[in-house]
Amino acid sequence: MKTTLTLSSAVIAALLLTGCNQAKSPEKVQSDVADANASANKDAAKAEDRQASVEASANDKEAAATNKAEASKTDAVADTMVTEAEGTNKVALAKCEALSGAAQSACKDQANAALDMAKAKAKSMKAAHD
Repeated sequence: MKTTLTLSSAVIAALLLTGCNQAKSPEKVQSDVADANASANKDAAKAEDRQASVEASANDKEAAATNKAEASKTDAVADTMVTEAEGTNKVALAKCEALSGAAQSACKDQANAALDMAKAKAKSMKAAHD
């Protein structure tokens, strides 16, 4: 009895295992392939959308960083221009001291006007990127 039960169990197990390796019908295979293809295409489309979104975001960040860097450069140029104009103004005002009366006043006015123009140009440069 024990041998018969063992033999029967082995035969049933062999039948079950052979049933697992049977080929599917061509229609079922074609349907499974179509489903897998559709799923792969859907996943690829999602990945491409995500890639496009990340690239757009990166491009925006890069443009913002470039604009910020350019603004910093412009500010530095404007500040240097004002500093140089202030130095030139000090020298001009010192030279004006050699003059007297109306000539001295006109000399100082001219030196201060040049400084004011430089400051206005610097302010304009800085405002252009704000």
